[in-house]
Amino acid sequence: MRPTAADTLKSSRKPPRSVLVALFGALVPLLAALTLLAPPAAARTEAVPTATLTEVTGFGANPSNLQMYVYVPAAVTAHPAVVVAVHYCGGSGPAMYSGTEYASLADQLGFIVVYPSVTRASKCFDVSSPQALHRDGGSDPVGIKSMVDWVTSTYSADTSRVYALGISSGAMMTNVLLGDYPDVFAAGAAFAGVPFGCFATTDGSEWNTACANGTVIQTPQQWGDLVRGADPGYTGRRPRMQLWHGTADDTLSYPNFGEEIKQWTNVLGVSQTPAATDSPATGWTRTRYGATGDQAPVEAISLQGVTHNLYTYGMGARVLTFFGLDSGSAPQPPAGACEVTVKTSAWNTGLTASVTLTNTGTSTVNGWQLGFTLPAGQAITNGWGATYAPASGTVTATNASYDGTIAPNASVTIGYQATHTGNSAAPTAYTLNGTACTVG
Repeated sequence: MRPTAADTLKSSRKPPRSVLVALFGALVPLLAALTLLAPPAAARTEAVPTATLTEVTGFGANPSNLQMYVYVPAAVTAHPAVVVAVHYCGGSGPAMYSGTEYASLADQLGFIVVYPSVTRASKCFDVSSPQALHRDGGSDPVGIKSMVDWVTSTYSADTSRVYALGISSGAMMTNVLLGDYPDVFAAGAAFAGVPFGCFATTDGSEWNTACANGTVIQTPQQWGDLVRGADPGYTGRRPRMQLWHGTADDTLSYPNFGEEIKQWTNVLGVSQTPAATDSPATGWTRTRYGATGDQAPVEAISLQGVTHNLYTYGMGARVLTFFGLDSGSAPQPPAGACEVTVKTSAWNTGLTASVTLTNTGTSTVNGWQLGFTLPAGQAITNGWGATYAPASGTVTATNASYDGTIAPNASVTIGYQATHTGNSAAPTAYTLNGTACTVG
């Protein structure tokens, strides 16, 4: 039955005042409860526009007047990781944003990128002053730490997944950040940098010629003590470090690369002898310390014949592999399936080994490096079919000019002569271009 006009009129009348008062009284506590349950404004992901580089001001303590730029991808994940990308001398946060691939990688993987930017005339980060080389010392590291704090608070970021990377001056700052704030950063990647403390000065200068020229040489313990001295009360986990350097670096000389390796292997308490050596790209030598996997405590990549301007697109994906953020998206070392068989013949203090490498994959191998670790006391004196380096420890055998191509199901045989001090056994594991082989 349809409502009558009288019924409609009755339904449109205002309720009595007593009903309104009662309704209001019930709504007040409900609204209060909802207000308490709502996330604070600082935790909402609308803090900055997504998918665009945005400057953030008022982010916290900032004694050296750095600028903060942040990139939040449209598909930012819940509790995202944070990557701090630190620019080179003469650069800026926006230049680092436009000149590297970390924003596009963030679009794929949902992490947030922070781009600190220097305002002082040199456009170089302070990695020299006593203030910079101590936790909360009052210089650039303090401002960058405030940027990280702002992001982790604003976006409820995962504080166990905060990382730093940098190029040149930014690489030096990466070393400094990991030393000053070991509890903040899980890992770092330094492209063409120097060890923590190497650039230290006391006269206000930003430049240390001796360090730049690669003449500051210290023991691993001395280098490690400099890092530990930045936050002397800290006894917790230390961040992992990835290091990159060109052998022809004409700005921060190549010896700094070896000094960085000495420093971070000491800080992380692992051997200076590589646990694995391979060549993930032509002209690259990669050594891993303390473990053989993608997240080894220290990873070092030497680029043969490359100058100071070493950074190229594609390296960012490898950084994320080291950080553990890539979800398998980064390019891996080229290799197919492989099998190695070894025959040895020994006498009192020497031995020969014949090594057959078979390509068991479906693609041709063009250029190869076979990695293996000699038992303690063995040292190669000569070899054939490949060049061998170093002579002991973790060895890389690189193909000769005549046997660098291995077709599917084809084999090459190489060999070496070595001395030994009692253990004449063959190596037990081999890698072809970084991928483990079956040992027959």
